[in-house]
Amino acid sequence: MRYRVTHTTTYRYQQAVGLSYNEVRMQPRPCPNQQLLSSQLKINPLPCDYRTRTDFFGNQVAWFSIREPHREFVVTASSEVQIFAQSVQLDFNHGMSWELVKEALWNDRSEPLLEARQFALDSPFISADAELAGYAQASFTPGKALIEAIHDLMQRIHRDFTFDPEFTNLATPLTTVLQHRRGVCQDFAHLAIGCIRSQGLAARYVSGYIETLPPPGKKKLVGADASHAWFSVYLPDLGWMDFDPTNNQLPGDRHITVAWGRDYSDVTPLKGVIFGGQNHELKVAVEVENLGV
Repeated sequence: MRYRVTHTTTYRYQQAVGLSYNEVRMQPRPCPNQQLLSSQLKINPLPCDYRTRTDFFGNQVAWFSIREPHREFVVTASSEVQIFAQSVQLDFNHGMSWELVKEALWNDRSEPLLEARQFALDSPFISADAELAGYAQASFTPGKALIEAIHDLMQRIHRDFTFDPEFTNLATPLTTVLQHRRGVCQDFAHLAIGCIRSQGLAARYVSGYIETLPPPGKKKLVGADASHAWFSVYLPDLGWMDFDPTNNQLPGDRHITVAWGRDYSDVTPLKGVIFGGQNHELKVAVEVENLGV
């Protein structure tokens, strides 16, 4: 499936900003099932410095500075991608047990497992603790295949938690999400990762987009989509596999991957430092347009 994604972020300030330094991670990255066809980044006001790089995790990053006073700041990323459907047939009742995968993760010094090991450690937004381990325990029963345990955890989060965009923000701790059973896709991805890491296993955070469909008989509204988040787990026999607890599904040809890292702090779409303009209004609009096969 081919998609065009337009992601626009607008800041309006009550006082003028005199100087800003910014990083953008909005360009879809190369993946085994994803091909980037084109990508363009428009910035207003025009930056005086601009460069691109690949970060530690292989994500595409644009860095720039704006050195003229401004009361409005707009970044629009436009990309076209081709997504290929996964062809792997999964059997959730077979495969390595989660205990054997854990043992291999911490004792096998092969390159793939060494690379995966970093995603088993605590990160800025995710600290494995007894509460997360307690919630995870029902999925990680003795001898269960890892893929079955992860699939069960995904289903439980989808069943037990309510999607509530008004309940959390970036500063809301996972303990609060777990206690009140409410949050958004970012929270559910962080929660799943914390549960998996509490068992000594590796999981990473994935940011991107998902094609949303309007209600029957309704026309899709332009700009009504949003950024999305899910998680990925390392399976020694299959590699990294994605799971989407918000929608209770394995991401396929409707999910578009932008970046991955230890948690949200590694893949923030737009972040920076400004001088001036302390009071601001933020508006984000995302459109995922299906262009057909």
